[in-house]
Amino acid sequence: MILGIDEVGRGPLAGPLVVGAVILPDFSENSRPEWISQLKDSKKLPAKKREELSAIILKEAHGTGLGWVEAREIDEVGISQALVLATKRAVKSVQKLHTPFSQIVIDGKVNFLKDTALSKYVTTVVKADDLIKEVSAASIIAKVARDKYMIEVGSKYPGYGFEKHMGYGTAFHRDAIVRLGPCPEHRKSFEPIKSMVGFGSEMSNDDLSENNVVKNTTLVGNRGETVVCEYLVENGHKIISRNFKTKICEIDIVSLKGEKIYFTEVKTRKSMVRGGGLAAIDKKKLDKMKLAVEVFFKMRPGFKKFEPLLAAASVNGDFKLDEFVVLDA
Repeated sequence: MILGIDEVGRGPLAGPLVVGAVILPDFSENSRPEWISQLKDSKKLPAKKREELSAIILKEAHGTGLGWVEAREIDEVGISQALVLATKRAVKSVQKLHTPFSQIVIDGKVNFLKDTALSKYVTTVVKADDLIKEVSAASIIAKVARDKYMIEVGSKYPGYGFEKHMGYGTAFHRDAIVRLGPCPEHRKSFEPIKSMVGFGSEMSNDDLSENNVVKNTTLVGNRGETVVCEYLVENGHKIISRNFKTKICEIDIVSLKGEKIYFTEVKTRKSMVRGGGLAAIDKKKLDKMKLAVEVFFKMRPGFKKFEPLLAAASVNGDFKLDEFVVLDA
Protein backbone atom coordinates (compact mmCIF):
# COMPACT_ATOMS: atom_id res chain seq x y z
CA MET A 1 0.00 0.00 0.00
CA ILE A 2 1.51 3.27 -1.16
CA LEU A 3 1.05 6.64 0.51
CA GLY A 4 1.45 9.18 -2.29
CA ILE A 5 2.48 12.76 -1.50
CA ASP A 6 2.57 15.91 -3.63
CA GLU A 7 2.51 19.66 -3.04
CA VAL A 8 0.67 22.54 -4.65
CA GLY A 9 1.48 26.22 -4.22
CA ARG A 10 5.25 26.32 -3.84
CA GLY A 11 5.79 29.27 -6.16
CA PRO A 12 2.79 31.67 -5.91
CA LEU A 13 3.13 35.17 -4.53
CA ALA A 14 0.05 34.70 -2.35
CA GLY A 15 -1.94 32.04 -0.56
CA PRO A 16 -1.03 28.86 1.29
CA LEU A 17 1.17 25.91 0.46
CA VAL A 18 -0.86 22.68 0.42
CA VAL A 19 0.41 19.11 0.48
CA GLY A 20 -1.87 16.20 -0.39
CA ALA A 21 -1.47 12.63 0.84
CA VAL A 22 -3.46 9.67 -0.52
CA ILE A 23 -3.66 5.90 -0.05
CA LEU A 24 -5.68 4.29 -2.84
CA PRO A 25 -7.51 0.95 -2.63
CA ASP A 26 -5.43 -2.03 -3.76
CA PHE A 27 -7.42 -2.87 -6.88
CA SER A 28 -6.38 -5.78 -9.04
CA GLU A 29 -5.86 -5.06 -12.74
CA ASN A 30 -9.16 -6.76 -13.62
CA SER A 31 -11.23 -4.87 -11.04
CA ARG A 32 -9.64 -1.43 -11.34
CA PRO A 33 -12.34 1.24 -11.88
CA GLU A 34 -12.14 3.68 -14.78
CA TRP A 35 -11.43 6.72 -12.59
CA ILE A 36 -8.11 5.24 -11.48
CA SER A 37 -6.83 5.26 -15.06
CA GLN A 38 -7.81 8.95 -15.37
CA LEU A 39 -5.48 10.06 -12.59
CA LYS A 40 -2.53 12.16 -13.72
CA ASP A 41 -0.62 15.32 -12.79
CA SER A 42 -3.30 17.80 -11.68
CA LYS A 43 -1.80 20.50 -13.92
CA LYS A 44 -2.63 18.39 -16.97
CA LEU A 45 -6.32 18.13 -16.11
CA PRO A 46 -9.01 20.76 -16.75
CA ALA A 47 -10.53 22.28 -13.62
CA LYS A 48 -13.88 20.50 -14.00
CA LYS A 49 -12.19 17.10 -14.34
CA ARG A 50 -9.97 17.79 -11.33
CA GLU A 51 -13.03 18.59 -9.23
CA GLU A 52 -14.81 15.41 -10.35
CA LEU A 53 -11.80 13.23 -9.59
CA SER A 54 -11.14 14.94 -6.27
CA ALA A 55 -14.66 14.14 -5.10
CA ILE A 56 -14.21 10.48 -6.09
CA ILE A 57 -10.79 10.24 -4.44
CA LEU A 58 -12.07 11.69 -1.17
CA LYS A 59 -14.92 9.19 -1.20
CA GLU A 60 -13.18 6.04 -2.44
CA ALA A 61 -9.59 6.26 -1.18
CA HIS A 62 -8.50 4.30 1.87
CA GLY A 63 -6.95 7.44 3.30
CA THR A 64 -6.56 11.10 2.38
CA GLY A 65 -4.98 14.05 4.12
CA LEU A 66 -4.06 17.67 3.50
CA GLY A 67 -1.30 19.70 5.11
CA TRP A 68 -1.67 23.48 5.03
CA VAL A 69 0.94 26.18 5.68
CA GLU A 70 -0.38 29.74 5.49
CA ALA A 71 1.42 32.68 3.90
CA ARG A 72 2.40 34.10 7.29
CA GLU A 73 4.01 30.81 8.29
CA ILE A 74 5.90 30.68 4.99
CA ASP A 75 7.28 34.13 5.75
CA GLU A 76 8.29 33.02 9.25
CA VAL A 77 10.06 29.74 8.39
CA GLY A 78 10.89 29.99 4.67
CA ILE A 79 9.52 27.92 1.81
CA SER A 80 11.86 24.94 2.35
CA GLN A 81 10.80 24.45 5.96
CA ALA A 82 7.19 25.14 4.98
CA LEU A 83 7.33 22.15 2.62
CA VAL A 84 8.52 19.98 5.51
CA LEU A 85 5.75 21.28 7.80
CA ALA A 86 3.01 20.81 5.20
CA THR A 87 4.18 17.26 4.42
CA LYS A 88 4.27 16.28 8.09
CA ARG A 89 0.79 17.73 8.62
CA ALA A 90 -0.61 15.86 5.61
CA VAL A 91 0.87 12.55 6.77
CA LYS A 92 -0.36 13.10 10.32
CA SER A 93 -3.85 13.71 8.95
CA VAL A 94 -3.76 10.35 7.16
CA GLN A 95 -2.28 8.53 10.15
CA LYS A 96 -5.29 9.56 12.24
CA LEU A 97 -7.37 7.26 10.03
CA HIS A 98 -5.18 4.27 11.05
CA THR A 99 -4.89 3.14 7.42
CA PRO A 100 -1.83 0.92 6.92
CA PHE A 101 0.77 1.62 4.22
CA SER A 102 4.14 0.06 3.43
CA GLN A 103 5.75 2.70 1.23
CA ILE A 104 5.72 6.49 0.89
CA VAL A 105 6.33 8.09 -2.50
CA ILE A 106 7.05 11.83 -2.63
CA ASP A 107 7.05 13.71 -5.91
CA GLY A 108 10.42 15.32 -6.68
CA LYS A 109 13.93 14.84 -5.34
CA VAL A 110 13.58 15.88 -1.69
CA ASN A 111 12.57 13.65 1.21
CA PHE A 112 10.59 16.03 3.42
CA LEU A 113 10.28 13.33 6.08
CA LYS A 114 14.01 12.63 6.41
CA ASP A 115 14.14 13.68 10.07
CA THR A 116 11.23 11.44 11.08
CA ALA A 117 10.75 7.76 11.85
CA LEU A 118 8.97 7.41 8.50
CA SER A 119 12.04 8.36 6.48
CA LYS A 120 13.03 4.73 5.85
CA TYR A 121 9.76 4.15 4.00
CA VAL A 122 10.22 7.11 1.63
CA THR A 123 11.09 6.99 -2.04
CA THR A 124 11.39 10.22 -3.99
CA VAL A 125 10.46 10.08 -7.67
CA VAL A 126 10.74 12.90 -10.19
CA LYS A 127 7.41 13.39 -12.01
CA ALA A 128 5.73 10.91 -9.67
CA ASP A 129 2.58 13.02 -9.95
CA ASP A 130 2.26 11.76 -13.54
CA LEU A 131 3.64 8.26 -13.03
CA ILE A 132 2.24 6.93 -9.75
CA LYS A 133 -1.52 7.01 -9.25
CA GLU A 134 -1.38 7.65 -5.50
CA VAL A 135 0.81 10.71 -6.06
CA SER A 136 -1.42 11.88 -8.91
CA ALA A 137 -4.39 11.62 -6.56
CA ALA A 138 -2.53 13.60 -3.90
CA SER A 139 -1.76 16.37 -6.39
CA ILE A 140 -5.42 16.50 -7.47
CA ILE A 141 -6.98 16.83 -4.01
CA ALA A 142 -4.36 19.41 -2.99
CA LYS A 143 -4.89 21.47 -6.15
CA VAL A 144 -8.70 21.44 -5.86
CA ALA A 145 -8.60 22.36 -2.15
CA ARG A 146 -6.16 25.21 -2.71
CA ASP A 147 -8.02 26.57 -5.73
CA LYS A 148 -11.26 26.62 -3.75
CA TYR A 149 -9.52 28.55 -0.99
CA MET A 150 -8.05 31.09 -3.44
CA ILE A 151 -11.45 31.66 -5.07
CA GLU A 152 -12.82 32.53 -1.62
CA VAL A 153 -9.83 34.82 -1.04
CA GLY A 154 -10.62 36.53 -4.35
CA SER A 155 -14.00 37.52 -2.96
CA LYS A 156 -12.47 38.71 0.31
CA TYR A 157 -9.78 40.80 -1.40
CA PRO A 158 -11.25 42.00 -4.71
CA GLY A 159 -9.02 43.57 -7.30
CA TYR A 160 -6.12 41.11 -7.24
CA GLY A 161 -7.77 38.44 -9.41
CA PHE A 162 -6.94 35.57 -7.03
CA GLU A 163 -9.90 33.60 -8.37
CA LYS A 164 -8.24 33.52 -11.81
CA HIS A 165 -4.49 33.13 -11.24
CA MET A 166 -4.68 31.43 -7.80
CA GLY A 167 -1.95 33.68 -6.41
CA TYR A 168 0.68 33.04 -9.08
CA GLY A 169 2.75 35.95 -10.38
CA THR A 170 0.91 36.82 -13.57
CA ALA A 171 1.34 40.26 -15.13
CA PHE A 172 -2.15 41.24 -13.93
CA HIS A 173 -1.37 40.11 -10.39
CA ARG A 174 1.93 42.00 -10.26
CA ASP A 175 0.26 45.14 -11.56
CA ALA A 176 -2.46 44.78 -8.91
CA ILE A 177 0.16 44.50 -6.15
CA VAL A 178 1.75 47.75 -7.31
CA ARG A 179 -1.63 49.45 -7.59
CA LEU A 180 -3.27 48.15 -4.40
CA GLY A 181 -0.29 47.11 -2.31
CA PRO A 182 -0.03 43.63 -0.76
CA CYS A 183 -2.86 42.11 1.28
CA PRO A 184 -2.57 39.71 4.26
CA GLU A 185 -2.59 36.69 1.89
CA HIS A 186 0.60 37.83 0.14
CA ARG A 187 3.92 36.23 0.99
CA LYS A 188 6.01 39.11 2.23
CA SER A 189 9.23 37.10 1.90
CA PHE A 190 8.67 36.79 -1.87
CA GLU A 191 9.64 39.47 -4.39
CA PRO A 192 8.36 41.98 -5.43
CA ILE A 193 6.42 42.19 -2.14
CA LYS A 194 9.56 41.73 -0.08
CA SER A 195 11.03 45.00 -1.34
CA MET A 196 7.72 46.85 -1.06
CA VAL A 197 7.21 46.09 2.63
CA GLY A 198 10.86 45.88 3.62
CA PHE A 199 10.50 42.28 4.82
CA GLY A 200 13.61 40.95 6.51
CA SER A 201 15.41 44.29 6.59
CA GLU A 202 16.41 45.22 10.11
CA MET A 203 16.25 48.99 10.53
CA SER A 204 18.27 50.66 13.23
CA ASN A 205 17.08 53.65 15.20
CA ASP A 206 19.40 55.77 13.06
CA ASP A 207 17.72 54.48 9.89
CA LEU A 208 14.31 55.52 11.21
CA SER A 209 15.34 58.70 12.99
CA GLU A 210 13.52 61.95 12.27
CA ASN A 211 16.53 63.14 10.25
CA ASN A 212 16.90 60.04 8.09
CA VAL A 213 13.32 58.81 7.77
CA VAL A 214 12.89 60.71 4.48
CA LYS A 215 15.34 58.29 2.88
CA ASN A 216 13.00 55.44 3.78
CA THR A 217 9.66 57.13 3.14
CA THR A 218 8.38 54.61 0.59
CA LEU A 219 9.55 51.61 2.62
CA VAL A 220 8.16 52.90 5.90
CA GLY A 221 4.90 54.02 4.31
CA ASN A 222 4.26 50.68 2.64
CA ARG A 223 4.92 48.76 5.82
CA GLY A 224 2.64 51.04 7.82
CA GLU A 225 -0.16 50.75 5.27
CA THR A 226 0.15 46.97 5.27
CA VAL A 227 -0.29 46.94 9.05
CA VAL A 228 -3.47 49.01 8.73
CA CYS A 229 -4.81 46.89 5.85
CA GLU A 230 -4.42 43.77 7.97
CA TYR A 231 -6.22 45.47 10.86
CA LEU A 232 -9.09 46.54 8.61
CA VAL A 233 -9.52 43.09 7.08
CA GLU A 234 -9.48 41.46 10.50
CA ASN A 235 -12.30 43.82 11.46
CA GLY A 236 -14.55 43.00 8.53
CA HIS A 237 -13.38 45.44 5.87
CA LYS A 238 -12.82 44.66 2.21
CA ILE A 239 -9.90 46.57 0.71
CA ILE A 240 -11.09 48.30 -2.47
CA SER A 241 -8.04 50.38 -3.30
CA ARG A 242 -4.63 51.12 -1.89
CA ASN A 243 -2.66 54.26 -2.76
CA PHE A 244 -5.50 55.73 -4.79
CA LYS A 245 -3.75 58.61 -6.53
CA THR A 246 -4.44 61.26 -9.14
CA LYS A 247 -2.56 64.41 -10.14
CA ILE A 248 -4.46 66.50 -7.59
CA CYS A 249 -5.08 64.15 -4.65
CA GLU A 250 -4.43 60.79 -3.07
CA ILE A 251 -5.70 58.55 -0.29
CA ASP A 252 -3.84 55.64 1.32
CA ILE A 253 -6.58 53.03 1.76
CA VAL A 254 -10.17 52.73 0.57
CA SER A 255 -12.21 49.96 2.19
CA LEU A 256 -15.80 48.75 2.49
CA LYS A 257 -17.62 47.55 5.58
CA GLY A 258 -21.36 47.06 5.46
CA GLU A 259 -22.99 50.08 3.85
CA LYS A 260 -20.05 52.38 4.50
CA ILE A 261 -16.91 53.17 2.53
CA TYR A 262 -13.85 54.27 4.51
CA PHE A 263 -11.14 56.60 3.21
CA THR A 264 -8.16 56.11 5.52
CA GLU A 265 -5.02 58.20 5.83
CA VAL A 266 -2.09 56.31 7.37
CA LYS A 267 0.66 58.01 9.35
CA THR A 268 3.75 56.08 10.43
CA ARG A 269 6.28 57.63 12.82
CA LYS A 270 9.26 56.34 14.70
CA SER A 271 9.59 59.28 17.03
CA MET A 272 6.93 60.97 19.17
CA VAL A 273 8.84 64.26 19.21
CA ARG A 274 6.25 65.85 16.97
CA GLY A 275 3.37 63.89 18.40
CA GLY A 276 1.81 60.66 17.17
CA GLY A 277 0.90 60.07 13.55
CA LEU A 278 -2.60 61.48 14.00
CA ALA A 279 -1.11 64.84 14.99
CA ALA A 280 -0.47 65.39 11.27
CA ILE A 281 -4.20 65.25 10.42
CA ASP A 282 -5.04 68.96 10.48
CA LYS A 283 -7.80 70.94 8.70
CA LYS A 284 -5.70 71.26 5.55
CA LYS A 285 -5.22 67.49 5.42
CA LEU A 286 -8.93 66.91 6.03
CA ASP A 287 -9.77 69.17 3.09
CA LYS A 288 -7.41 67.19 0.87
CA MET A 289 -9.03 63.95 2.01
CA LYS A 290 -12.49 65.31 1.19
CA LEU A 291 -11.25 66.25 -2.28
CA ALA A 292 -9.91 62.72 -2.73
CA VAL A 293 -13.35 61.33 -1.84
CA GLU A 294 -15.03 63.53 -4.47
CA VAL A 295 -12.54 62.48 -7.12
CA PHE A 296 -12.85 58.81 -6.18
CA PHE A 297 -16.64 58.90 -6.59
CA LYS A 298 -16.33 60.65 -9.95
CA MET A 299 -13.91 58.02 -11.20
CA ARG A 300 -15.82 55.11 -9.63
CA PRO A 301 -19.49 56.14 -9.52
CA GLY A 302 -20.59 52.61 -8.62
CA PHE A 303 -19.45 53.26 -5.04
CA LYS A 304 -21.63 56.35 -4.53
CA LYS A 305 -24.33 54.23 -2.88
CA PHE A 306 -22.07 53.76 0.16
CA GLU A 307 -21.85 56.29 2.98
CA PRO A 308 -18.36 57.86 2.94
CA LEU A 309 -16.34 58.11 6.15
CA LEU A 310 -12.95 59.72 6.65
CA ALA A 311 -10.57 57.79 8.91
CA ALA A 312 -7.00 57.98 10.10
CA ALA A 313 -4.60 55.38 11.43
CA SER A 314 -1.39 55.86 13.39
CA VAL A 315 1.41 53.26 13.18
CA ASN A 316 4.46 53.45 15.44
CA GLY A 317 8.11 52.76 14.66
CA ASP A 318 7.74 49.10 15.65
CA PHE A 319 5.08 48.85 12.94
CA LYS A 320 2.26 48.30 15.39
CA LEU A 321 -1.10 50.02 15.07
CA ASP A 322 -1.43 52.71 17.74
CA GLU A 323 -4.83 54.06 16.84
CA PHE A 324 -7.57 53.93 14.22
CA VAL A 325 -10.21 56.66 14.35
CA VAL A 326 -13.12 57.86 12.25
CA LEU A 327 -12.69 61.60 11.74
CA ASP A 328 -15.35 64.29 11.91
CA ALA A 329 -16.29 65.25 8.38
